[in-house]
Amino acid sequence: MAFLADALSRVKPSATIAVTQKARELKNAGRDIIGLGAGEPDFDTPDNIKNAAIEAIRRGETKYPPVSGIVPLREAIAKKFKRENNLDYRPEQTIVGTGGKQILFNAFMATLNPGDEVIIPRPYWVSYPEMVAICGGTSVFADTSIDNGFKLTAAVLEKAITPKTKWLLMNSPSNPSGAAYTEAELRALADVLLKHPHVWTLTDDMYEHLTYGDFVFKTIAEVEPKLYERTLTMNGVSKAYAMTGWRIGYAAGPVQLIKAMDMIQGQQTSGACTIAQWASVEALNGPQDFIAKNKAIFQGRRDLVVSMLNQARGISCPSPEGAFYVYPSCAQLIGKKTKAGKAIDTDETFCSELLEAEGVAVVFGSAFGLGPNFRISYATSETLLEEACTRIQRFTASLT
Repeated sequence: MAFLADALSRVKPSATIAVTQKARELKNAGRDIIGLGAGEPDFDTPDNIKNAAIEAIRRGETKYPPVSGIVPLREAIAKKFKRENNLDYRPEQTIVGTGGKQILFNAFMATLNPGDEVIIPRPYWVSYPEMVAICGGTSVFADTSIDNGFKLTAAVLEKAITPKTKWLLMNSPSNPSGAAYTEAELRALADVLLKHPHVWTLTDDMYEHLTYGDFVFKTIAEVEPKLYERTLTMNGVSKAYAMTGWRIGYAAGPVQLIKAMDMIQGQQTSGACTIAQWASVEALNGPQDFIAKNKAIFQGRRDLVVSMLNQARGISCPSPEGAFYVYPSCAQLIGKKTKAGKAIDTDETFCSELLEAEGVAVVFGSAFGLGPNFRISYATSETLLEEACTRIQRFTASLT
């Protein structure tokens, strides 16, 4: 009898974590490495949020919290959904978890039976299909392309739905592509979902506040209120509030689902860190002006990276609507060779050879289910981004 669970054979390690770790190891060995793999803002958490955590410690807010979250945070979450998304949720319809990953995992664990299907547009965040697999479900991948901005269309969604479909998993703005759905695009998808009442929607809105230009963010339950009773709307403080290490994600949805997720979390981790929860109360209720300032910086970085990558030989890089990633194609470089004679046969090989030759760490697109592409996180300084893109230009120019 094998000691390790069979479920592990269905799960792959996170490619984004692996790239970040590889870059860290090479740096520690003395290499000049620019790591563009991590999905983490380089901004510091705002002082008012940090001070709220300090005050919580001083007040003695250090005991076990309720599993679903402290009442002030659940109230703040409900107010946030009303204020920013025109969604009416009562505090008891909300739940707080240790990051967005736990929210997603709880939802799948609470709802998936063997054979249940989850539709996942690709490219997708690397953890989505692995969570589905751990929870006993089956991922059904719905293809997008660079030509349609890496967005799921109504026709592709319709084709992917079967009697076994339980969830459609949406992520807008997207990790890894940065693609964000307009209200009209969400309306087209909602019209399909209305024809299939057995399909629920789990919408990952973690990058909601990081959209650029004139883009107006919408979430699907806001666009189509008839989907409200079968939608779990997930969000968190990690990205917009530069609070990745605080590990707070949250969601709102039907009470029956929230109670089921609460039961699972109660046997798993119990409530999230009380100090981080009080900091999150301040994040959601406090001043929001810094978000616009950070967005402007991110937009400048996006424009720099898109421009420089499109000047690199054999690279095609669309300009995304949101998040802090670009997802360029390296299809024109497949089949070429490095100076040492190494064949570039896949996007993974392209990325490994780029790291070896120029010390730029990016994540290969096949890890996100769609290649030949690669993902760059531009959540770092313009100085480093400019140097990294210069190195990419030099590397692609060297291929024959």
